[in-house]
Amino acid sequence: MRRILLVSAAAALLLAGCGSSDTDTTVGSLGDVEVSSGDTPKVTVAKGFSVAKTETKVLTKGTGAEVVSGEAVKVNYVAVNGRTGKQFDSSFTTGKPYTVDLIDGKILPGFIKGLEGQKIGSRVLVAISPKDGFGQAQKKLDIEKNDTIVFLFDIDSTVPPEASGAAVKLPKDLPKIVLDADNHPSGFKKTADTAAQQSDPSAHVVIQGDGPAIEAGQTVRMEYVGQVYPDGKIFDESWSRPDAFIAPIGKGALIKCWDDLLPGQKIGSRVVLVCPSDVAYGDDPNDANRSPDIKAGDTLLFAIDLLDAS
Repeated sequence: MRRILLVSAAAALLLAGCGSSDTDTTVGSLGDVEVSSGDTPKVTVAKGFSVAKTETKVLTKGTGAEVVSGEAVKVNYVAVNGRTGKQFDSSFTTGKPYTVDLIDGKILPGFIKGLEGQKIGSRVLVAISPKDGFGQAQKKLDIEKNDTIVFLFDIDSTVPPEASGAAVKLPKDLPKIVLDADNHPSGFKKTADTAAQQSDPSAHVVIQGDGPAIEAGQTVRMEYVGQVYPDGKIFDESWSRPDAFIAPIGKGALIKCWDDLLPGQKIGSRVVLVCPSDVAYGDDPNDANRSPDIKAGDTLLFAIDLLDAS
């Protein structure tokens, strides 16, 4: 049941107006919480456990960089309800870290308070006070409004915010990528060699990542810009938003061009997709899914940074 972090994010968005307490970074009552060793640690919390302030206890201090607010952090975790003493979620059973966005309003305040400033590689216990927690009952998880939640976090890594590496030129018949002041793709500009039309879908790696290849069915974290070919309207982009775009690949949630061409690309890459209308939004001028800047029959260009997949 690896849905707790998604539930948490939804609750935080619904309760954005709630206050939060100051973090008390001391051992405190967390000294009474027991954590077993092994690949799937067990966290033992006595029934009736509660804290008035969010508390943290570092069990193992890592040697990596410090986590900062706003980052996407990959963690393994165990979650226990302090009132009942029962575990209600864990990622250790799969052995795959879960990615948490440490952004106000997107995740519980207690996550940010517990993880910010900790080092990559650390194992940390966090007792999240009701004010920094769900803020309301979660019936499916048997959590009441005033419950304290105890999390054990193994901080695995952070997710890079952009692709990095040696740049590779696009084919001459494609427009050039334009970069903004932060070196992020901001669109495309045609050249004298740019073809007037592109009839076939194609993918072009302009920065080669060294991560695993994306598999159809995975959920992928991305940053992107989309523009009408060859240098028409920029109809969408994610770089100006506080968090990355996250979507499943190969499940029909995206245009066919993305579903067809992104599987096999490596995490950490920057990829340019050329998407003719038959694998994008087609020739229907009344397609409700299409931006008003995209006309029927338009070929689309995308520059996509592939940051993470799960």
